[in-house]
Amino acid sequence: MKFKIFFLTLLFCCISFSQSNERITTIETVEILYGKEEEAIYYFQNNWKKLRARAIEKEYIHSFQLMKTSFSSETPFHIILVTTYTNKEQYKNREKHFTELIKASGGLKLLNDKKPNELRKSVFSVEGANHLE
Repeated sequence: MKFKIFFLTLLFCCISFSQSNERITTIETVEILYGKEEEAIYYFQNNWKKLRARAIEKEYIHSFQLMKTSFSSETPFHIILVTTYTNKEQYKNREKHFTELIKASGGLKLLNDKKPNELRKSVFSVEGANHLE
């Protein structure tokens, strides 16, 4: 129950700071596997975060947040990934845009040659959350 309350609070915070009801947010929580925290943090900072920074430059997204939290039975994840799109058009084109950015990036940057599926597991996702005014 506390996990649900935490997650709803997080979602409310993201929504409450919006200035437009056209914004759409996706949220993903991620568990780091097998104690590979260093490799996972490296992966997210050097891939996920850099792709989103580039997406902002190209006006493919509005904003993003990469957050670390304490793992517990009530919050069974280590990382929270938030991406906000300005409008439905950006959200609709997200796969096409990120595919373009991934190709241009020259491939994954990995620490100790650990692939993403060896480091992380998606716990919970919210796709297409609409912002309220």
